[in-house]
Amino acid sequence: MLVYGNRDRLENPRVVVARIAAAHRAAAAKPDGLIRHGLLVSLFIEAAELAQGLADAEFAALEEDDCTPCRDAAMAVVMELARAVARSWRGEPQPNACTLTAGLETLSVQPLPETVRIRRSEGYAFYGLYPEAHLEAAARLPPDLPAPVVVIGLRSIGTGLAAMAAVALDAAPPVTLRPIGHPFHRAVRVSARLRTALLADAGASYVIVDEGPGLSGSSFGAVADWLEEAGVPPRRIVFLPSHGGAPGPHSSDRHRRRWAEAVRPVIGFDELAHAAHGPVPPLERWFEDTLGPAVAPLRDLSGGAWRTVSADLAADVAADCPPVHAQQERRKFLLRTASGPWLLKFAGLGRLSEAKLDRARVLHQAGFTTEPIALRHGFLAERWLDGAQPPSTMPLKRLADYLLFRAQRFPAERDTGASLPDLLAMARVNIGEALGAAATVSLDRWTPDILRELSAGGRRVITDNRLHIWEWLRTTDGRLLKTDSLDHADAHDLIGCQDIAWDVAGGIVEFSLAAAEADRLCDAVGASKRLVAFHLPCYLAFQIGYWSFASSDAGAGSMRRFYEKAWKRQADRVARSSLPVGTS
Repeated sequence: MLVYGNRDRLENPRVVVARIAAAHRAAAAKPDGLIRHGLLVSLFIEAAELAQGLADAEFAALEEDDCTPCRDAAMAVVMELARAVARSWRGEPQPNACTLTAGLETLSVQPLPETVRIRRSEGYAFYGLYPEAHLEAAARLPPDLPAPVVVIGLRSIGTGLAAMAAVALDAAPPVTLRPIGHPFHRAVRVSARLRTALLADAGASYVIVDEGPGLSGSSFGAVADWLEEAGVPPRRIVFLPSHGGAPGPHSSDRHRRRWAEAVRPVIGFDELAHAAHGPVPPLERWFEDTLGPAVAPLRDLSGGAWRTVSADLAADVAADCPPVHAQQERRKFLLRTASGPWLLKFAGLGRLSEAKLDRARVLHQAGFTTEPIALRHGFLAERWLDGAQPPSTMPLKRLADYLLFRAQRFPAERDTGASLPDLLAMARVNIGEALGAAATVSLDRWTPDILRELSAGGRRVITDNRLHIWEWLRTTDGRLLKTDSLDHADAHDLIGCQDIAWDVAGGIVEFSLAAAEADRLCDAVGASKRLVAFHLPCYLAFQIGYWSFASSDAGAGSMRRFYEKAWKRQADRVARSSLPVGTS
């Protein structure tokens, strides 16, 4: 199944350097505390992403990792900001900005490319991975590790995480490597010069840093394989992952055995966020200045636990509750204060999360969503709607007004989502796997010429991408509000931002609109009916794949069957009509 996808963005390195310098001056003007700490972490992430982009650009040119003045200059900036984050986290005084300023100047005089491709760090964006966790985890490595300690970060996110580890260990700046090849059989390519530098001391210990491991753990394994083949004993290789689990089912026997025997301390989110660290209070106090102190323990609503609140259940989830894909849910908590109940939801670390708060405010002011309050170190606080329930029916006008508003207010750049040919390829793969190759015949009508014509007429917006009926709530005073409406166009999947026709197709499917209702929705939103007709099968195929990966939830199977039945109805209609729109 094709479901997941990564987002890259092109940046001018000199613009990023200038932005870091200006943002650091703004952060330095803030008093010690959570807000300043969050700003420093955002700066650190941006610097690490730039270092990743520059290193990958050199890798593409050289076809191997090397040590160069540009990489050294970029990592020096990352290390200085990592030290600033560590001092803030520990409540230590910050020195003046001279060292960072000098580092940025040194980086800016390098022969930088016009643009670099920066990969989004999924852990920071979606999964509640905080760089401070690797700072704390590195401090728990055995104190008798043979010196010197060489830190190796795996790009992308390992660039910054390795710097945090190096600060904790008082080690030299880390080296970063880009494992390449098949996702389950990664390898590294290291220049002779870098090999000599990494293996300069025959008695050194090696700390390999990244998020994961994932389905195979082959990125961690590739570096450890390389080190062992170079003569490093396994006992001098340790790991700093982002979770305590083993590599997934596609890992090799060699990698599983090594992982089971290796030192690999982990600091989980709960241990990190629910305790005080220097001026950074526990999570339940992050919004205390705005919302007041908690009057009840913070309640974890992650992984579908929010369903027990909505259904007013103590433990078991009712059979008719909405299904969830627990692995894809953001962390979320219910905070109760004297000012009322509040949802604290992880919106992501880094500069781009600020746009989500702005979007939330625009949607609330237009009357479509609940009230957002503030963004603090990756968490967005918004009002929790006690007593609200999903509606039994969806008024077509409310849906149309919402989609039209998004289409008008949230334009997106052209290359911020999957192309139409990529969506069609996804549909062929997912439907072929779910229902057999014969079920994909209805997709043959979408020829390359038609796709080029549709692409030329499309206009990408920040689509909602999550229009299921349980994503809407009717409040106790009768209002119909949209939940979870900020960032699914920037989720860890392949869809991304699309023409509003994608959301129209989603609305048609989720509310089983008849052909006449679908036509009225298209007209009200101003969506191209031809583009909606294309997106309908793609939407169904994506949902089939999505719920296939959510099989651990009791409702996932029924959701997949719902979309498979809708696909069959859609395919039957294609055989009878030149323009399928409705689904019922």
